[in-house]
Amino acid sequence: MPENTDQTDFLLSSYQYDLPEDRIAQEPPAVRGNSRLMVVQRSGELAPRHRQFRDLPDELPEGALLVANNSRVLPARLHGLRHTGGKVEFLLLSPLPAVLARVEDAGSGLHRAPAEGLLRSGGHPSAGEWMSFGADIRLRLVEAHEFGRWDVELEWRGDLAACFEAAGSIPLPPYIRRTPGAGDRERYQTIYAREEKTGSVAAPTAGLHFTPELRAQLDRRGYGWKEITLYVGYGTFSPVRCNDIREHSMHGELIDVPEETVEAIARAKAEGRPVIAVGTTSARALEGAYAAAGGLAPFHGVTSIFLYPGRPVHVIDGLITNFHLPGSTLIMLVAALMGRERILEAYRQAVRENYRFFSYGDAMFVRP
Repeated sequence: MPENTDQTDFLLSSYQYDLPEDRIAQEPPAVRGNSRLMVVQRSGELAPRHRQFRDLPDELPEGALLVANNSRVLPARLHGLRHTGGKVEFLLLSPLPAVLARVEDAGSGLHRAPAEGLLRSGGHPSAGEWMSFGADIRLRLVEAHEFGRWDVELEWRGDLAACFEAAGSIPLPPYIRRTPGAGDRERYQTIYAREEKTGSVAAPTAGLHFTPELRAQLDRRGYGWKEITLYVGYGTFSPVRCNDIREHSMHGELIDVPEETVEAIARAKAEGRPVIAVGTTSARALEGAYAAAGGLAPFHGVTSIFLYPGRPVHVIDGLITNFHLPGSTLIMLVAALMGRERILEAYRQAVRENYRFFSYGDAMFVRP
């Protein structure tokens, strides 16, 4: 279990670590699944084992149930033109299902809905301005907010997801300092992402290591697999700006924890089998649903749960995850599971052992 919390656990400065720039993975491994895996115990002696991700079935506890996020990344970054002819870039922040839930008929075969996004543009765009992104999609600026965020009114013809697929690009995280390539459309998606769950603007990256062969091996060895949906927002990369992390306002995320997943978790708990979240997004969905429902129950709605040391973890027993940014809410989530000093020491060892960090990097398994 995590160490006893003290005031140090609530300081943003307590979640920093030194990371050489060259440890930040700019490309995925040449072959999906050819990643390293650091295995650490959630409690007890901290003596990491250094494995390959393909070794995961040998490290999972007997009868473990894995729960993964099946959301699919939308090519949510659009490049277009202002009415002045100047170039503009727009990144959709609203989950696609949330946009589609508010669609209105705009006439002449057009659809319209409010949304939120990040805008980058030369000059000084103002409310009321229209911007076009190809033949079938445009937007009108409504209200500006901090850090380049805008409320907008989207207007499109046909299927909105298809419009983004045709005109958009994969929104790689800001620490990947290159333009997206053709290969990112396939490699920045998990193999189990569902077409009908399209709408995330960032990948559930712990799932990027799984291959069809590994999934088949897990099945043969009797490990359970269930899915949830969390539409990952760009807020997952938003920095914590408060010295006291308890003052941080977490972004809301749309989640769906279905009945069959809840039933499988309940059976695993009753039988003493551990529940392993595949990624921090799965962890947030399960713990967010638990908090919203007051217990283990199906849930569809928005969660803004923020987990850090001192906040109880009710559903998950272990976690498969990547290595996260210093001072991020994601490293704080892992610290809630295994303790701040333990996770920081594991990260220091990962740096010494030349692990690759962040979205396209290597993985860690916090073993119960």
